[in-house]
Amino acid sequence: MPNTVTLRLETVEGKGLRFGVEASGRHAITDSGADRTAPTPVELLLVALAGCTAMDAIAILRKKRQQVTAYEVVASGERRAEHPRAFTRIEVVHRFAGRDLAAEAIRQAIELSRTKYCSVSASIDPAIVVTHRFEILPA
Repeated sequence: MPNTVTLRLETVEGKGLRFGVEASGRHAITDSGADRTAPTPVELLLVALAGCTAMDAIAILRKKRQQVTAYEVVASGERRAEHPRAFTRIEVVHRFAGRDLAAEAIRQAIELSRTKYCSVSASIDPAIVVTHRFEILPA
């Protein structure tokens, strides 16, 4: 069964566009323009990559019995100046806090997500340089 999303134009007022998004029976918004109130489609690509990797990494760390108490993922990307303004580079920073976290377990979890489990990572053009790094913060 294919994954399907539906976008419906909500407004063309002002300089931007706003679409309602339906995915798996749930609703969200994607937006453009100076007065936007929701992520742009390009930002949603970063959200998808960060979210996919985060879900994999935390699931793997649970299996490794790592006691993560806080986890933040920040994804940022550089884009071409000319159209299409595709990403040329994406950096994903994982910030963990917890009890007795093992750096090697975290490194392995991120690597497994990146190379084996994350469907979003696997769908990104290989010409885009994607790097991951992590920090262990005090709990």
